[in-house]
Amino acid sequence: MAQIGFVGLGRMGGGMVARIRRDSEHDVVAFDPSKEARAKAKERGARPASSLKDLVSKLDPPRIVWIMVPAGEATQSTVDKLAELLDADDTIVDGGNSRWSDDQARAAALKPKGIHYVDVGTSGGVWGLEVGYCMMVGGPQKAVRRLAPFLDVLAPPSTEEHGPGWGHMGPTGAGHYVKMVHNGVEYGLMQAYAEGFALFDASEYDLDNAKIAHLWMQGSVVRSWLCELAALAFEQEGNDLEALEPVVAESGEGRWTIEDSIDKRVPTPVITASLFERFDTQGRGAFAAKVNAALRAQFGGHAVQRRADG
Repeated sequence: MAQIGFVGLGRMGGGMVARIRRDSEHDVVAFDPSKEARAKAKERGARPASSLKDLVSKLDPPRIVWIMVPAGEATQSTVDKLAELLDADDTIVDGGNSRWSDDQARAAALKPKGIHYVDVGTSGGVWGLEVGYCMMVGGPQKAVRRLAPFLDVLAPPSTEEHGPGWGHMGPTGAGHYVKMVHNGVEYGLMQAYAEGFALFDASEYDLDNAKIAHLWMQGSVVRSWLCELAALAFEQEGNDLEALEPVVAESGEGRWTIEDSIDKRVPTPVITASLFERFDTQGRGAFAAKVNAALRAQFGGHAVQRRADG
């Protein structure tokens, strides 16, 4: 049995805690500012902590603390606070969607204290609890080996064809860098599906979008999990997605991918165009924007904007 602390018990963090406790004997100490989230984690078998200080005190050294909070200031603030509470040879794991260069800076700041920093790009969204999370890991070998028992539980089962559901990509930042590009690719795939269904919506035929998406899952070269989720979205929201506003948010990774492609002079026209379409989700691509928004809601539980009369 191993031990880990979790900070952030929202859609992703709460599901990860639940999967660890359901599928292993590992001990989980969990903290979230929300009393309701802490209570839910306790129901799932975790030991709740009332604060970061309380969480650290309940962990045996060398400690592992996994952070699942929004990227940016929330993550930086949590890392800074933990740095004052943890000891040398402890490990901080950032499983959110941080920029890889921020990981490098945090690891450098923690190095004088002897605290390890591991970045884990995590894909799987709200479905990860049941099917597992695909995890792209960056950081020092020693810290990753120590984290491996939890990665093994969180990831989908290893297969002969594809291997394990997580991989060590390289040094600090490599995990989030691979996840960033993953999300850029995701932008392009989603936009292609969205534009296809937008054509169906504008066609002279009375087409059933859910039926088409299900059909494409039967041996078609464009079958994918996103296609499967499109079918589910049309079933839940209706063929015309009438209740959804044509607004598609972007959380940063696509933008960072394009910025990096510019720095490296690597053309990424599909990913770039898909990001620009998100910027213009009130224009001619209204139905495509609805499809994109519905897909984000399906795989990540991201909020959608609904019509006031929807």
